[in-house]
Amino acid sequence: MSVDTFRALHYGRATGDPLILPGPWDVASARVFVDAGFPALATPSMAISASLGYPDGQGTPPTEMFAAIARIAHAVDVPVSADVEAGYGLPPAELVERVLDAGAVGVNLEDSDPATSELVEPKRQADYLAAVRAAAGDDLFVNARIDTYLRGATSPEAAIDRGKHYAAAGADAVYPIFAPPEQLRPLADGIGLPVNAAARPDGPSPRELGRLGATRITFGGGLHLRTLAALKSVAGQLTA
Repeated sequence: MSVDTFRALHYGRATGDPLILPGPWDVASARVFVDAGFPALATPSMAISASLGYPDGQGTPPTEMFAAIARIAHAVDVPVSADVEAGYGLPPAELVERVLDAGAVGVNLEDSDPATSELVEPKRQADYLAAVRAAAGDDLFVNARIDTYLRGATSPEAAIDRGKHYAAAGADAVYPIFAPPEQLRPLADGIGLPVNAAARPDGPSPRELGRLGATRITFGGGLHLRTLAALKSVAGQLTA
């Protein structure tokens, strides 16, 4: 599917009507979401890693991660964006080549160092994103994850500062993970790009997150965890 189709899904949306991107971890789950009518998907690294038997945080060998993404992207007829964590240490041009070869039209790139769990200096991350953009041209939708809230910052200023750097580097959207819902609108206004918010079972609904300022909604590994919980319940009934 075309990156233009995927990019267009982020614009002109009414308040309260965000782009909802379920996160498949294999072909079967991807087909369930497509059959339910979702116009695009976003793979979660956490769920794919768990399904392959690896820890999250770049614990999955890149070859296996890209193979999983390719199986999903080639099995459905909607655009697929791929969570490629912090890029697996790959040079930007190689990362872009492997993502596009896998059939994905977008990437999610985080600004924490998986080895240290510390934030990457914002200019360094912006330079990496700019190199990804230069290698991809317009052929890839770049969602820049901002980990300030994950690393302890509670105000929007640090996230907005990083977001502006990433916007200038060519990012299409930003993902201030774990941002309080009431800060979504200030973040969107301050950064000037579509904002990705994560929907959580104990938080606002996807539509409410849209009303609060989010343009797109993802779920991280949450849908996989809910599926495993349902399977655990089924398993408990097998010997009843």
